[in-house]
Amino acid sequence: MAADERTRYFRRLSRLRGSARRWSVLAGGLGGATAVLTPYAGLGLGDAAWAAAAGAATALAAWRWVDLRVLAAQPAPPPLDAAQVAARNRARLVAAVERLPAGAGVLAEVRRVRSRAALRGTTAAQPWERLDRAAATMASMAGRLTGLAEPAVAEASAAERSLRDLASRVASVEHAVRLAPVDAKPPLAEAHRALTGQLENGVTAYERLVVAAAGYLAEEYRPETEHPAAARLAEATDLLHGFASALSELRTVSRPTATY
Repeated sequence: MAADERTRYFRRLSRLRGSARRWSVLAGGLGGATAVLTPYAGLGLGDAAWAAAAGAATALAAWRWVDLRVLAAQPAPPPLDAAQVAARNRARLVAAVERLPAGAGVLAEVRRVRSRAALRGTTAAQPWERLDRAAATMASMAGRLTGLAEPAVAEASAAERSLRDLASRVASVEHAVRLAPVDAKPPLAEAHRALTGQLENGVTAYERLVVAAAGYLAEEYRPETEHPAAARLAEATDLLHGFASALSELRTVSRPTATY
């Protein structure tokens, strides 16, 4: 984002300026030490090391100053206004929440509530509520709609997004009709009626798709015979009754007969 680029620009400029100053001081110190120690102790291996270090520091300082001048000659990125900064912070917050275990579900619920509030008082509110209920039902079945039903799940997801967008358009046109001058209202009202009809038909079709999906699941999971779990429970019950009868007979046989 532009605000980050501007911050990075000035941060890099400050680092280059500090680095150039440090290398300049180091080069000056090493150069001074070389100039003093070489005549004092004569030329030797140590003097060569001092001279090499001073030369390397001088070269690095020169490169840093060149980099600083090149960067300073470039224009700084423009600052963002308050709206852009707010949008950037909101995007960062959303990204942070999405990384949480339940973050995606929380954000989805917040967006759903916000959309419902935006449509309140318009003709799109009631179809949106129906769509919301049908979409929740479809989401609860989506994990079990596999095989031949997978294309229908994908189509339902795309249709849901399209219908939610259509509901927002209906509400926007309705608000525009209320604010429009008298001579501009008829075409807007006609467009609103057409969009409302499309929304009603679309939501009805989506509800029928959800009902068909539920019927598909009911037929797929309805066994032709008794459920295996129920059959196993019945067998276990009969087995326990048999054990109980056998134990009762065993006690009767093993109990001594009383004599008088």
